[in-house]
Amino acid sequence: MATPNETSPTAAITYFSSYDYNYDDDPGICEKDEVKNFGSSFLPSCYSLVFLLGLAGNILVLLVLLKYKRLRSMTDIYLLHLAISDLFFVFALPFWSYFVADEWLFGNWLCKFFSWVYLTGFYSGIFFITLMSIDRYLAVVRVVFALKVRTVTYGTLTSLIVWLVAMAASVPGLVFSETVLENDRIICRPNYPKNDMTWKFFTALEFNILGLLVPFAVMFFCYMQILRALCHCRNKNKKKAVKMIFVVMIVFFLFWTPYNIVLFLQCLHDAHIIEGCRISTNLDYAFQASQTLSFFHCCLNPVIYFFMGQKFKKYISLLFKNNVFYRALCKPCGLPDTVSSELTASSRTQSTSDEEAL
Repeated sequence: MATPNETSPTAAITYFSSYDYNYDDDPGICEKDEVKNFGSSFLPSCYSLVFLLGLAGNILVLLVLLKYKRLRSMTDIYLLHLAISDLFFVFALPFWSYFVADEWLFGNWLCKFFSWVYLTGFYSGIFFITLMSIDRYLAVVRVVFALKVRTVTYGTLTSLIVWLVAMAASVPGLVFSETVLENDRIICRPNYPKNDMTWKFFTALEFNILGLLVPFAVMFFCYMQILRALCHCRNKNKKKAVKMIFVVMIVFFLFWTPYNIVLFLQCLHDAHIIEGCRISTNLDYAFQASQTLSFFHCCLNPVIYFFMGQKFKKYISLLFKNNVFYRALCKPCGLPDTVSSELTASSRTQSTSDEEAL
């Protein structure tokens, strides 16, 4: 069983770490009742909101893709898998919500399983956002090459590779996560070998490199090349494409960078490079805020990739017009149904232009 001072900073990756730390250089115990009480009252409601918004938004994305888009392009494949990865991510949130409000009551096996599911959803979501950046780069900058590789077959193959990599990257969460009794409270967190810092630093480094640095570097390169290409062409949709580019980059950077910085600082604190009860307490508060902010990113993916698109509103309108409630309540009013004919005509063609890609 782990002692309080063995709590890993990377426990923050999937759940809350302990709020009581015992430092050798301190005369007593660093009490964190206020941090724990704040998290118990603040986080469950935030987790629940993320769960509801993420579930509704991504299910709506799946319905639109499967019913109207019919997965005829690489972009559609990536959007489908991005929505699935976000659903993976939010699937574990009700359990973490109950955990932070009380304690972990779901057993050791579910502790491992949901830690793995959570991390798989996180990594796959980041990877699919990165793949979509590459897809846009090919569609706008490498148009001739894109005609050969932007196919459903290649999209399905790369998606399979992404899922395998995400699952492999999540293995430490599956292996080391377990339930422990800490301060008369059952918690679910990584429990690494005693006095062994190797896996702690490895998981923190993996999270920062695979979760932020590499994806952001790829996105930055792709979107800078896209901007250069758009600046040398005449297109009525150029302003919308540029707007989408900056929204994707800025949202990704703002929502995930604070979380990764806090995890890195917690890693330094665990290595005793930075020390002190006040620093530890402030890091816990910062972790709660930054983690909640990062969670909301999965709710914004449908907004970024669909609601800013020209056709998605038409698809949503058609989706609701085809449901039973609309037919029962609105059809007798004689409202015109022009969306269906527009979408039927537009769905017969497949474009690789920047409008379609972006």
